[in-house]
Amino acid sequence: MTYPNLAPFVAPAAPRSEIWRSLIGLALIVAFYLGALFGGLGLVGLVAGKLELAVVMAAMARAGTPEGLSMVLATFAPLALGTLLVTRVLHRRPAASLLGQGAGRDFARVFPPLLGLTLLMVPFSFLDPHLGKSTPLLVLLTWLPLALPLLFVQIASEELLFRGYLLQQIAARWRHPALWMVLPAAIFGALHYSPGENGPSAIFLGLWAMGFGILAADLTARTGNLGPALAFHFANNLSAMFLVGLYGQLDGLSLYTLVVNSHDLGQMAPYLALDSVSMLVFWLAARLRLRR
Repeated sequence: MTYPNLAPFVAPAAPRSEIWRSLIGLALIVAFYLGALFGGLGLVGLVAGKLELAVVMAAMARAGTPEGLSMVLATFAPLALGTLLVTRVLHRRPAASLLGQGAGRDFARVFPPLLGLTLLMVPFSFLDPHLGKSTPLLVLLTWLPLALPLLFVQIASEELLFRGYLLQQIAARWRHPALWMVLPAAIFGALHYSPGENGPSAIFLGLWAMGFGILAADLTARTGNLGPALAFHFANNLSAMFLVGLYGQLDGLSLYTLVVNSHDLGQMAPYLALDSVSMLVFWLAARLRLRR
């Protein structure tokens, strides 16, 4: 499979795509993110006291309230900022080069049909006996003006790093998809691997995230910008966090939650299969929209 728009997308990274530079850049991004995260928590403890810090950390650990979920989403802002700064300072290229040409245009083309698909699929969830009401609609609508931009910050930070920075730095040196497409997706999947939270299901959730990363990379390479991948990611996370979520996992603003034991692979298997099919449908819908 050829991607004619990949070359102009990765061209800005080529002059400074040395392996050592990319590894240092990745380390700096991680250090900036962790430093901002723990520094912010330390500041809360210093100003408000240890008790308030414990309350904040407990709220963020489960993200089962609007406040807790919003705080978790806000923690991704330093990841986006660190990626932009490293691109500009270490690689001496415009931070906007991570987005590619026409990202806003392609986002606007792809997101509306994906949002329509998301809303269309919600009624089918009502057939599931494990589905229960969670956040009242009025509460969700009250929090959306804050939570929706924060959700975009969260997905944008991940796309800038994985389908922007890492994809470009790798593809500038090696054009084989096994490297620029699969390697960032594998890292993305590994970061979603949480055996303590999901038990035996964790490996499959990690593989699902890896598959998502591969499909997002395909959309990025196909168009030469992050617009479709941002739309793909935004629609997915909007559905999972604001419409139908998994009980106990980032469900602070979910209208409905699926009350299932994520440690029970037998219970999770049908949902993992359905989510995989849904992901493929969303990806195909995005590709069809881009052909028009």
